[in-house]
Amino acid sequence: MSVTKDGNTGRWMSQIRVTDWTGNVIHKKKRGFSTKKEAQQWEQEIISQASANVGMSFGSFLGIYYNDLKERLKETTLRGKYWMIDTKILPYFRNRQLNDIKPTDIRKWQNKMTSYRDENGKPYSATYIRTVYNQLTAIFNYAVKYYGLKENPCHKAGGIGKKKAEEMQFWTKEEFNAFIEAVKDEPVLYAIFMTMYYTGIREGELLALTPTDIDLKNKTLSITKNYQYVSGKELITTPKTPKSIRTIPIPDKLCECLDEYMGLCYDLKPTDRIFPYKKEFLYKAMKKGCAASGVKRIRVHDLRHSHA
Repeated sequence: MSVTKDGNTGRWMSQIRVTDWTGNVIHKKKRGFSTKKEAQQWEQEIISQASANVGMSFGSFLGIYYNDLKERLKETTLRGKYWMIDTKILPYFRNRQLNDIKPTDIRKWQNKMTSYRDENGKPYSATYIRTVYNQLTAIFNYAVKYYGLKENPCHKAGGIGKKKAEEMQFWTKEEFNAFIEAVKDEPVLYAIFMTMYYTGIREGELLALTPTDIDLKNKTLSITKNYQYVSGKELITTPKTPKSIRTIPIPDKLCECLDEYMGLCYDLKPTDRIFPYKKEFLYKAMKKGCAASGVKRIRVHDLRHSHA
């Protein structure tokens, strides 16, 4: 370890070489510290992180947690977790020492979440708060199981939010008929919402469909992949779960709809995406169709509920 003045800048710099808990030698160097104490604190943080010591900051431990998740979860799933944790949890706990976070600190964070109101005075939903809290609990569970943290402070703090929404949103058959009538003159919207309503497939599954997935002769639709758009990249992955790989029987009216729609697609190849759009297109189309038909606004995902 070495903390020294950084030339004529008046600031401090640190160089440190340490062996981490896996036996690898790590060499770190950082400039620009205002004081010698700040440089020494940075060195201590590197030592704690390298040794997987729960005396490290929450922010540093989160880096270890993320590295482990990278090997186990899909990129699209990771992006959702990163955003939720980085915006709702990390700002509150970032510089707190991991083993110094108490149930009272968790309660204060809970109160901050439940008291939040946006510019329109709307709070986070109870199910959303529960989802975020589950992420925090999982981080501490990981620290207890693999890094020797004595206990998970979330367990004593108690839960917040609700597992399920108060009411499931869906359209009746009459509401769907009114909606689909309003978009029938736009072939792509007609084909999209007919497919989602009569099959109950997810948004990403719909956007990944190709002509090879549709068997008009046997009246089936096969789900084998999922479409996501992440960080400027289009990704085709496996479906959400192994059980999501399935073959769905489809009614005659949907067969006719898809046959007609694909016939309108110029130079459509067997492996081309039938609906070459992003999820935002579906959301805008739903809004447009609801406005035109006068039926109540539901989420695109709620078409799964409507199908059921």
